[in-house]
Amino acid sequence: MTPRQPDPLYHLRLLFLMGRVSNLPTVWSNCLAAWLLSGGGDTARLQLVCLGATFLYLGGMYLNDAFDAAFDAQFRRERPIPAGLIRLGTVWQLGVLWLGLGLLTLAWLGKATGVLAVLLIVTVVVYDAVHKAITLAPVLMALCRFLLYLIAGTSASNGLSGLTVWSGVALALYILGLSYIARHESTRPSLRWWPTGFLAAPVVLALVVNGEGYYQQAGWLILLLVFWIIQCLHSRAGETSPDLKRTVSGLLAGIIWVDLLAVAGGTTTIAMLFVALFLLARLLQRVIPAT
Repeated sequence: MTPRQPDPLYHLRLLFLMGRVSNLPTVWSNCLAAWLLSGGGDTARLQLVCLGATFLYLGGMYLNDAFDAAFDAQFRRERPIPAGLIRLGTVWQLGVLWLGLGLLTLAWLGKATGVLAVLLIVTVVVYDAVHKAITLAPVLMALCRFLLYLIAGTSASNGLSGLTVWSGVALALYILGLSYIARHESTRPSLRWWPTGFLAAPVVLALVVNGEGYYQQAGWLILLLVFWIIQCLHSRAGETSPDLKRTVSGLLAGIIWVDLLAVAGGTTTIAMLFVALFLLARLLQRVIPAT
């Protein structure tokens, strides 16, 4: 009897799983928000930023699995490498390939964008290499998203604005809190409360920078973000809660609400774009784990 060949869709899902593609809508929303905050402009440049950021994100995720192969063999044996679904050498090659494609794409947009892309790649690789070993690894993760904001900002018509930088800082603090919450989800699935304070950074920034013309609209978006954060944290507070991964997945999708708040909603079309990205993220999380 001829052995049954694996379904091609199986291989595609494996690649999606390793790339944690359910988080890609949050990468795109980061690019969109920073691009809008810096004046917008040629949408072709925005598309290139999103494409380059996608390549860098995928490269980071593949290298994350490569660096974590020994850890996953002990604590996450369902991951593709310890499960024997893909060779470690192949993962290394794919990770480097994605990073190279990302750098080439972003460098095409200009010197500043290219230099920031190199900094982001270095930060991604350092994070992947040390994140299981050092307590401050979430700072590197936060820095990755901050650098992504700067990259998208440099691609816009007006270049980086002060609001883009501050919004990137607020997002980075949100990511910092999220990363500390998620840090031990595989080995100690319990919610630690002290990092949750960082999740409020985007709200604080919105209260400071929005004037009368945007305050009412921003107020509704603040309520939306606060409601989502509370909803993600609610009922997952037990010391041995088995739902911490659901909390982390929800907070990851909440990055899109952070970006929507950063642009104070924008036009109806822009707001609907962010809503569509959020719904896409939640839909993808149903089939591809976010962590």
